[in-house]
Amino acid sequence: MSLSVGIDLGTTNCALAFADDPHARPQVLPIPQIVAPGEVAPQPLLPSFLFLPAPEQFAAGAFALPWVPQARDVVGRFARDQGATTPARLVSSAKSWLSHSGVDRQGEILPWQSPAEVPKLSPVQAAARYLGHLRAAWEQAHPNTPLPEHDLVLTVPASFDAVARELTVEAAELAGLPTPTLLEEPQAAMYDWLAQQGPRWRDVLGVGDLVLVVDVGGGTTDFSLIAVHEHDGVLALERVAVGDHILLGGDNMDLALAWALRGRLEKDGHALDEWQMRALTHACRSAKEALLGGDARELPIAIAGRGSRLLGNTLRTALSREVVDEVVLEGFLPAVPIDARPQNPRRAGLQSLGLPYPADAAITRHLAAFLARAPGGDGFARPTAILFNGGVTRAPSVRARIREVVAAWLASVGAPPPKLLEGSDAELAVCRGAAHYAQVRREGGVRIRGGTAQAHYIGIERLELAVPGVPPRIDAVCVAPFGMEEGSELELPQPFGLVLGEEVTFRFFGSSTRRDDVVGATVSPAELTELSPIETVLPAPEGAPETVVTVRLHARVTEVGTLELSAVEDGGQRWKLSFDVRGR
Repeated sequence: MSLSVGIDLGTTNCALAFADDPHARPQVLPIPQIVAPGEVAPQPLLPSFLFLPAPEQFAAGAFALPWVPQARDVVGRFARDQGATTPARLVSSAKSWLSHSGVDRQGEILPWQSPAEVPKLSPVQAAARYLGHLRAAWEQAHPNTPLPEHDLVLTVPASFDAVARELTVEAAELAGLPTPTLLEEPQAAMYDWLAQQGPRWRDVLGVGDLVLVVDVGGGTTDFSLIAVHEHDGVLALERVAVGDHILLGGDNMDLALAWALRGRLEKDGHALDEWQMRALTHACRSAKEALLGGDARELPIAIAGRGSRLLGNTLRTALSREVVDEVVLEGFLPAVPIDARPQNPRRAGLQSLGLPYPADAAITRHLAAFLARAPGGDGFARPTAILFNGGVTRAPSVRARIREVVAAWLASVGAPPPKLLEGSDAELAVCRGAAHYAQVRREGGVRIRGGTAQAHYIGIERLELAVPGVPPRIDAVCVAPFGMEEGSELELPQPFGLVLGEEVTFRFFGSSTRRDDVVGATVSPAELTELSPIETVLPAPEGAPETVVTVRLHARVTEVGTLELSAVEDGGQRWKLSFDVRGR
């Protein structure tokens, strides 16, 4: 029997849930993984980390798994823990690298800027390793029902562009999981809440409600808005806005806490080197989670000191609830006014290469900016409910602060405070919601209308009189409007000239805010975000090495949620324009 399976391929953790009963809530698969050399234990989450040890660093068989007895590297909890002391051999944030257009995402670049002797993987290969581990864990528990035989839904951030979505599908195929259906993570969290509520959700939400999904995980923050409409007399849900992919989350908070404790240790005469700082950050992560989620007021912190002595050379301090509240709540979730926006200080002329981290760590300022540019609300969207997701939001104090800040904004525009949608497990809601979505696709039920999270545009070069020193001007023409549904195909009304037989560049653009542009609409590229281009040579007819043919552009959103673009000649010949994943 085919099951409904949901996979959360997270920046910090992965998880898998499945349902064999259309009326039961999806259950989470325990994932066997290395927790110490030679020790395997099942865990509900698989940390999204890959550790590549040096030769002879660990004894043979230290990382043996039932499905890979001779493994020389390790994925999961021990990889995360070991990477805190040997970061140059740790692959992390692979999902964020998938969305970074400034690098070759199929190139072997991870661990980023590690020494030459460290083996390297591409972001796609790293994501495939995590998915491959999940597949092996599934097939060990269900040897007679391989994972590819089931209805599989794989989640991605709502802010992922067309290239990142295509690369996610490629990673799944490398892991032996052909053509999974893609689902946005905030929608998956909403599906989990719907599954828990059942028909009662209509007693909580009604026509005109606007749900703000706040997803703060270990490495990223995402926002989405889901509206409640009435369609043919029945309540319906629609995702109406998505935010940017912000590389800001629990990891930033752990580092900030480590800096706070570092100052205390240095005041006592203990100078910390880079490796001790990493160990301190790892210790702060565990203590922070315990303090935010429990009743303790203070927890001890211990890291190895420097020097040759193994005993009596440990640095000790403590992390208190007061310090956590000051750093996390005031530093990352400050109470800011409704017109607050992320601050972008002047940058240095030279900077190191890496992921595009935001300059402003205040999540509430990013949230204010998102609500200000979201559709409706006369310049500021007015959510009537909040659904929290992501490990950071498990803390009651974090949820309370975000709700308090949003309520103050709404009060300033004469709107009531938002209600809280209770009940989801912030760390497992995405995989459970993805499995429930697979159930809904098969059995029927409440669907969230969404379609493409961005409007997509292609650059068209104008044919104009040449002017010295002035390059040809480019118009951006909409090929896929915001919300274009999966499985649909559109043809642009106007014809274009397609250059064949010589190297050309196709430029692409996107926008998550232009909701009213129709297919074929022409806008200025300055109003859009440029995506990765295509640099290619399209084959010309035999005997005509260079030519221009008249074509019409077709855009199709596949059933799995990726965007395909084609140029079609009147005679029926079709050229597929595959997104370039090499970076700029």
